Amino acid sequence: MKTGVLDARPDAAPIVQLFDEHPDAAAEAVQLLRARAFAEPLLAGRLLDTGEDALAHADAVAAILQGIGAAPAMRAAAYLVYAGDYLNKPEEVIAKAFGPSHASLVVNTRKLVQLQRAAREAQLGSEARVQQTERVRKMLLAFSRDLRVVLLRLASRLQTLRFFAATRTRCTPALAAESLQVFAPLANRLGIWQIKWELEDLSFRFLEPEAYQRIARLLDERRVEREQRVEAFRTRLADELRAHGLRAEVHGRPKHLYSIWKKMQGKRLDFAQVLDLRAVRVIVPDVAGCYAVLGRVHELFRPVAGEFDDYIERPKPNGYQSLHTVVLDAGGRAVEVQIRTRAMHEHAEHGVAAHWAYKDAGAKGYAGVSAGADEQARIADARKAVLRQLLAWERDTVGAAGDAGTVAGAAVADDRIYVFTPAAAVVELPAGATPVDFAYTVHTNLGHRCRGARVDGAMVPLNTPLHSGQTVDVIAAKEGGPSLDWLNPELGYLKGARAKSKVRAWFNLLAQKETAARGREAVEKLLQREGKTSVKLDDLAAQLGFRGADALFEVVGKDEFSLRNIEILLRPAEPLPSPDDLIALRRPSATLPKSGVLVVGVESLLTSLARCCRPAPPDPIGGYVTRGKGVAVHRRVCSNFQQITARAPERVIAVTWGAPRGDRPALYPIDVIVEAADRQGLLRDISELFAKEKMNVTGVKTQSVKDSAGGTAWMTFTIEVADAARLSHVLGLAARIGGVRSVRRK
Repeated sequence: MKTGVLDARPDAAPIVQLFDEHPDAAAEAVQLLRARAFAEPLLAGRLLDTGEDALAHADAVAAILQGIGAAPAMRAAAYLVYAGDYLNKPEEVIAKAFGPSHASLVVNTRKLVQLQRAAREAQLGSEARVQQTERVRKMLLAFSRDLRVVLLRLASRLQTLRFFAATRTRCTPALAAESLQVFAPLANRLGIWQIKWELEDLSFRFLEPEAYQRIARLLDERRVEREQRVEAFRTRLADELRAHGLRAEVHGRPKHLYSIWKKMQGKRLDFAQVLDLRAVRVIVPDVAGCYAVLGRVHELFRPVAGEFDDYIERPKPNGYQSLHTVVLDAGGRAVEVQIRTRAMHEHAEHGVAAHWAYKDAGAKGYAGVSAGADEQARIADARKAVLRQLLAWERDTVGAAGDAGTVAGAAVADDRIYVFTPAAAVVELPAGATPVDFAYTVHTNLGHRCRGARVDGAMVPLNTPLHSGQTVDVIAAKEGGPSLDWLNPELGYLKGARAKSKVRAWFNLLAQKETAARGREAVEKLLQREGKTSVKLDDLAAQLGFRGADALFEVVGKDEFSLRNIEILLRPAEPLPSPDDLIALRRPSATLPKSGVLVVGVESLLTSLARCCRPAPPDPIGGYVTRGKGVAVHRRVCSNFQQITARAPERVIAVTWGAPRGDRPALYPIDVIVEAADRQGLLRDISELFAKEKMNVTGVKTQSVKDSAGGTAWMTFTIEVADAARLSHVLGLAARIGGVRSVRRK
């Protein structure tokens, strides 16, 4: 096992020759040299939170990446990721020096490291498994977008474990457990065996030190005898294959302590019964050679029944291919033989890393060279294959948690899906999402113009639920907006809250424009009547306390701001009422005003209810003394009353509700505003509710905004009530009527 820090400093000597033979590879090699030179002064003398020297760690990570076949550009990223921790604006600096691809990688990797650290520190007691499953899901989101992130994290974690082993430093159980339960299975799913087995053995060493030492001791005690027998078997097999004209490389296979311990535990075997103790690997040029070697092996040695697996015909889920058989050697001892091609061996050792384009390979292709259609298709297929393996890895992880009794983990696995754009970019969506959700996630404007969709090349309805791994192509109109049907939950067009909010925002903006246009028209007509057409609308709005003219038009269009306020502003200020004026407004003391309102300190003063806010008992109220029309009574929360109070506080007078007289209580008009999806029978349903609740409707104003899907209706009902306290109950009932979105008192 390798435990030392590897020296990965790139050598500049061969680069000159590379420029003549492979200019793209040479450019990447230069970038690797630049990256290390850029990072060295930033990392020199720095320690990571694990206690490792930062520059030595980056060198070792680059070496591990080189060992699994990563391109120089990928190894350069290893230096830039760690250098980013010591830059003020890492994304900007690295983008300028090395390009946006490396800058994006640095940012995403640093975020993932922070997430992992926070999640690991948050694990406490029995909740650890559920939290780990949630962390796995979050990691998947980052991994699925850029495989470079996962390769960097795998290499970094492996080097950290090597450091702990080489320096005999204590590794925390949380970090070792995360390595064994998350990183090693991930490396296995991606087929990177070379990293997978070492992560397992090192994690096993820190988590079960006694078991690790016991197996290591047992291996060492019989090492000489075992290696002699394996070498004798290997030599005989190699000679026999050569004699029969079969080209093959025969090697002894390394022994992995964690694998041995797992088999001993799972199958309850004694150490001597584990077949992995004696094993060889045969590498041949082609698939036909695999089966030819298998036949010769079975001729030379007696096979053990039930111990043959054909992973060439039936590959493992992670793409692993090989022939496995167990035979008895001359001494009757079992020996495992693995037979595979060179390509199969490379995939087994390096997995998806052997086939991944480590750069953003869009229209510019790999290493800045334009990629043809075939190359782009290959890259897209590689990305999709990686995502499917990551999704399978997540299912494996959550499934294991479920077997152990963790029910909460299952919900985590099922709450997200991952689909592709036609260019093979990954899009994360909530489970059950539709093509419309997909369109809004890609871009809001694309969602608004979405009119159809193809899923894996086939046309589907827009309310079709999507599944992970599918490719979605949206068909969009040149212009237009969403349909109101998309907000109907029974039709199932939208699953995600984000997409729903964008559709609502579109219709709200449309309604706001209609309302503002109506308000503008009313204000301009008033200015014409008053002969004030030269007044600047923005200045008028500012004098009334609004940010701009549009804000004024909106509240006027909603009937939430009385035009009377504008009239008062445009006309000369009225003089304060004299005592004679107040006397002239008095009624006989025996008569209660029709409004049912008494002015505090003045008997039977003429009063009227303001139409802008329609007060009714038991609303808190206030009075405003007008000239010649008595006291206008407003609700204290009325915006008009509040502006009047601020502008002319001397004209405000205290008022209160009078006690009812006679057998029949006084009735007060109240305005109720309803916003709903326009449909047939809507007005009837709301009117019937008011009638059922014994509330007389004295007036209705309606307005609809139509589109291809139906439209939105705004209705203002004027109803009579004796007590406004009952109104909240009735408004709650109205909100449950089909299609109603909001209902409120004006």
